[in-house]
Amino acid sequence: MKFRKNKSEDLDVNLTPLIDVVFLLLIFFMVSTTFQRESQISVQLPKAAKEPVDVPAENVEVVINALGKYFVNDRELVKSDANSLIAALNSLTAGNRDMPLTIRADSKTPHQAVVTAMDAAAQLGLNRMSIATSFSE
Repeated sequence: MKFRKNKSEDLDVNLTPLIDVVFLLLIFFMVSTTFQRESQISVQLPKAAKEPVDVPAENVEVVINALGKYFVNDRELVKSDANSLIAALNSLTAGNRDMPLTIRADSKTPHQAVVTAMDAAAQLGLNRMSIATSFSE
């Protein structure tokens, strides 16, 4: 029996393909990862009631014409100042701070008149305010 002498060959492991695959995986995960931005402000959201709450169907509407005159629910105020507007809104809402308020202003209304109406609503604590616009094609 003749035994052959084993020649030991040097075995190399080529790491280049392995490194390429690792870099490709790293790039894939970096590109596909989404980063979430967290808010710095702590907000406590209100809890929803189990039963739906009835919302009043009434709506207070403040219309401001081009001259800055106020109309509350189609009635013109005698004086166009903040105190008269606050008094009119307070009498209509009767302390109900959840009553919706809509401000309709002419496109040529002075900006100060709209700000005064918004300020009057804020002073009364009305928290459901919207500004109506018209849609033109």
